Parts: sequence; C-alpha cells; structure tokens
Amino acid sequence: MTEAFRCSGLMADATHQLRIFRRRLPHWVLEGAVYYVTSRLVCQPLTRSEIRWLRDRLAAGTNRHYELFAASVLPDHVHLLIRPKAADSLSRVMKGIKGVAARELNRRRGRRESVWQDESFDRIVRDHAEFLEKLNYMYLNSVKEGLTDDPDNYEGWYLNKGGQTRVSAPPRKPKT
Repeated sequence: MTEAFRCSGLMADATHQLRIFRRRLPHWVLEGAVYYVTSRLVCQPLTRSEIRWLRDRLAAGTNRHYELFAASVLPDHVHLLIRPKAADSLSRVMKGIKGVAARELNRRRGRRESVWQDESFDRIVRDHAEFLEKLNYMYLNSVKEGLTDDPDNYEGWYLNKGGQTRVSAPPRKPKT
C-alpha cells in the first residue's frame, strides 16, 4: 500500500454537542465524529468464509448509514474506524450491523443463539495521529493474533480507498 493518508473532515464540527451516557460502558456521542469501535463475539469463532462475508457486508454498507474507513474482522472480534451519517447514531449503526450479522450467521449455522456481546467498546478518534494509531493497530492485529504473516492479504482486512476517503496503513513497525 503506497497511498498516503488523506481524509477530509476527520474531526467533528464544533457546533455539535458532546453527549455522554453509560450502560455498562461509557459512550460519548458527537455528531460527525469518527469512532474506533470493537465488538466481540460470544458464540463460536467465525470461520474464514464467515470472516470474508462479514468484511464484505461491512464494506457494502458504507455510504448508506455510515462511512467505513477500515475494518479488521477476526475470528472472535471486529474493529472498525467508522463515521455514522448525520441522520444515524453510532448505536443505531452498530445495532444494524450486529443484527444483520447475527441473523445471517445463525441462518448459516442453523442455530438461534446470541452472537455478539451486548455492548461494543467505542471511542471518538480525536485527531489525525490517533486515527493513524488505531489504523495501524487494526492493520497489524491479524499478525499479532497469529492469523497471517502478511496483513495486506488477510481476508478480514478492509481499507476504504474510494471517494474522498483514501487511507492506507502506515508502514509496519520493524520487528525487534
């Protein structure tokens, strides 16, 4: 990946109000913000074909209810860099993503079980440096988990390079 990171409007508009609420985890809501989200599965791990299906499903949803910058789908969890559209909240977007995925996974597996933990961890990405830090973590997560030696070829990796959002993973950290 040789493209440099270019993303217009990474930060939320200062005219919007920050709202904070709590279930088990704290959630900060700011319209227009980019979020780093982690969702964990509670069912059996995803197979390789399920990982590819979920990656493709996440990518297909971009520009409808959200802008997806990157996704890393692993057997037991998913990381997203995502910005909900103005008319959609992060909680609504995640409910839709997790609901569709749970129904399809249960259909494929011939089961009726919980698929996801109730809440996702989410964090507002505060600046360009944090965006790149999260992107780098996501990019290398499949290597860290022992799933591949080459994150560019990992079937669960998605990077949005279209439209105004063109990102690439930062260079890999040298092995020490």
